[in-house]
Amino acid sequence: MINKLKRRFIILAMAALAILLAVIVAGMNIINYEKVVSDADERIEVIEENYDRFLNVPGGSFMPQGDMIEQDDMDDDEDFDPDDMFDRDDEPFFGRGGEKGPFMTRDEAEESRFFIATAGADGEIQQVNVERISSVDEAEARSYAKEALSSGKDEGFVGEFRYSVENDGPGMRITFLDCGRVLESFRDFLRYSILMSLAGLAVMFGVITFFAGRIVRPVAESYEKQKRFITDAGHEIKTPLAIIKANIDLMDMELDKKRIDKAELKENLGDINGQVDRLADLTSDLVYLSRMEEGDGLVMSEIPLSDIVSETADSFGALAEEQGKTIKAEIEPMIAVQGSTKELEKLLSIVLENAIKYSSDPQIDLSLKKDGKNAVIEVRNQTDSELSNESLSHVFERFYRTDSSRNSATGGHGIGLSMASAIVNAHGGKISAHTTSGRDFIVTATLPL
Repeated sequence: MINKLKRRFIILAMAALAILLAVIVAGMNIINYEKVVSDADERIEVIEENYDRFLNVPGGSFMPQGDMIEQDDMDDDEDFDPDDMFDRDDEPFFGRGGEKGPFMTRDEAEESRFFIATAGADGEIQQVNVERISSVDEAEARSYAKEALSSGKDEGFVGEFRYSVENDGPGMRITFLDCGRVLESFRDFLRYSILMSLAGLAVMFGVITFFAGRIVRPVAESYEKQKRFITDAGHEIKTPLAIIKANIDLMDMELDKKRIDKAELKENLGDINGQVDRLADLTSDLVYLSRMEEGDGLVMSEIPLSDIVSETADSFGALAEEQGKTIKAEIEPMIAVQGSTKELEKLLSIVLENAIKYSSDPQIDLSLKKDGKNAVIEVRNQTDSELSNESLSHVFERFYRTDSSRNSATGGHGIGLSMASAIVNAHGGKISAHTTSGRDFIVTATLPL
């Protein structure tokens, strides 16, 4: 099931990433293409509006030749410049919108490569001018013009050329702008963006696959805990139910034999009552644990933690003495935290009761001290059984016991430390258990001051 969940996570993550990259790449290239078209249309508009002037800039067909200049003009004006004969305007080339519309500088005009064709009302090509482009001859220009007119569109692309059809009196004028370089740049950008996206997908596939196990691990652990909880809860409930049923069957047999021993009957009823109380306590503890984990109804205020720890240690002194044990407390005074007095008393009760119950040494150590911005409670006791830090990492799970036989002769349901963990978490703290020698059981609870 976990492997299936892992595969689904990888598939969904990769699908979402692929869709996101596809949208980004498509959006960027659509915007880029629209910019190419928009810039080309603006250039064509400027060319159409300034057709005559364009033919007089370098590269035009009507550049004045030296022998066309009258010698008298040169003699009359010592500062005479032949280039001023046809074009004295150094201003930019503006489109139909004037200075508020698209424009080109003279440098841009000189770099522009275009050709123009005219056609009659019947669509027949009449003239072409290819003086401003060297890569197209007249025959090709006519072919391009025919293709543009046959499309029935006022503007579009024919090969690498952007064209615009404009009514010019009784006929039409078709202006073609060479967009080869910008289209090649657009295609390069498209190609590289797709390749980079695919490379990114490949890298992310490896990253997601590598981290998928870690991402799914909490779900896997939760699933395993859920299965263990069902098994353990069933065990805890099944034992008292079996005892109750056995006592009821025994009482039924005695009734069938019409031989009723009051003392035996009272003992059986006592056993039944004890097991019912055990089930009631289990139910109450589970409800409390659920409430703590949800943080339901927990009222926080500033409380003197030092006093609470001291008073709780004193109250458990008598219980420890009954079992021939003592509690050695080292409590730093004047430590206060934000929390619930009732819940913190329960936390200390659970941890101390657990230490007294399982300690193999007469002394149980309890300490409270400040550590930076935290208050640290530590309870230490010795045990008969061998402990490991790996097994102690599970002691705060519901129904977990360090002994595999799950012997509950000492009483309890195995959820006391789970409740302690829930209380600490509800107070924004942390709780842990570890061993230093394999025989000492150390519980450390950290609460923010």
